[in-house]
Formats: sequence, structure tokens, C-alpha cells
Amino acid sequence: MKEEFFKNNQEDPKEDIKQKKGNKKSSPDNKSGKKKETDIDEMLGKIDEYQKKTEKLESSLEETNEKFLRLFSEFDNYRKRAGRERIELTKTAAEGVISALLPVLDDLERASEMSVKGDEGVELIYNKFKGILRQKGLEEIPADGEEFNTDYHEAITHVPAGDKGQKGKVVEQVQKGYMLNGKVIRYARVVVAN
Repeated sequence: MKEEFFKNNQEDPKEDIKQKKGNKKSSPDNKSGKKKETDIDEMLGKIDEYQKKTEKLESSLEETNEKFLRLFSEFDNYRKRAGRERIELTKTAAEGVISALLPVLDDLERASEMSVKGDEGVELIYNKFKGILRQKGLEEIPADGEEFNTDYHEAITHVPAGDKGQKGKVVEQVQKGYMLNGKVIRYARVVVAN
């Protein structure tokens, strides 16, 4: 900023004052030269003081601007994080209710398997209930014949493998596992071949 002032005025005011001071010293007819010298020295001191204050204010402005930018960035990150959390919450808000309904789904599945061929009512109710839960994001975790995966399966017991191809695979599913919008809400309980 100081440089801009000097560029605009083409000369440093201190230098101008020093030159005038030097000229006044050399003039013999100047009776109040000492007083004017002290006035010039005071003016030079004030100029230095104002330049220092200007530099302090400029650095303070820079610091304040940096703090503002950091605060703005933090707020923007908070806003984005809150938005993601809100979306996640809406996806999994029904998790408790759906988890509580899973035993009912299991019972309906058993009932539809046991129902007489002519009685389609239980199967109709089971399919409708399962379809509604699927619309809400519920997915069955595949287990029978799959490779055992601790992210989706819970091993109840281990049995000897009949052949080497079955080793480490799920032999039997005791209870179905489910995911809600990609998040496991109940692990599939399985029997694994060793």
C-alpha cells in the first residue's frame, strides 16, 4: 500500500521533507530554523508512526480474512456433513421398526411353506408384506452355497466338508439375514463346512 502511494505521488514524502529540511539549514536568513527542524522531525516521526499503524492494520486485515475463510470452510463442511447425516437418517430411520418385524416375516414364510396347496391366503399376505418391506429397502442376504463371509454371515456351527469344493462355504442357512439400504440389520445364521 505504501508503494502504491509513492507510485501515485512519484516521490516519498519523507525524502521531500528531508530535502526541504536540508534547504532550510543552508539558508542564512532563516531565524526560526531550529523550530522548523523540530516540526519537520515531528512530522517525520508521525509519518513513521502512521506507516507502522498502516502495516499493523494490513496484517490484521489479512489475519481476519484468513480466519473468515477458515470459518466459512468449516461451516460449509458442517453443512455438507449435516446433509449427508440427514439423508442417512432418513434411509435408516425405519431400521428399528423393520428389525422388529423380521420375526413376523419369518413366521409368515414358515406359514406359507406349511400351508395347504388350496389355501393361498397366507402366501398372498406373506408376498405382500415382503414386497412392502422390499420397497422400504430391505434385502435378503444370500447364504446357501455362498462363500462364508463374516460381514454378512454368523457361523452357528461347523461341519466336516463332503468334498474340497465345499470347504469354507455355507452348507445350511438356519435363519435368514437382511440388509436395509445396504446396512446389515440381521446377520444370516449359517452352518459352515470345514
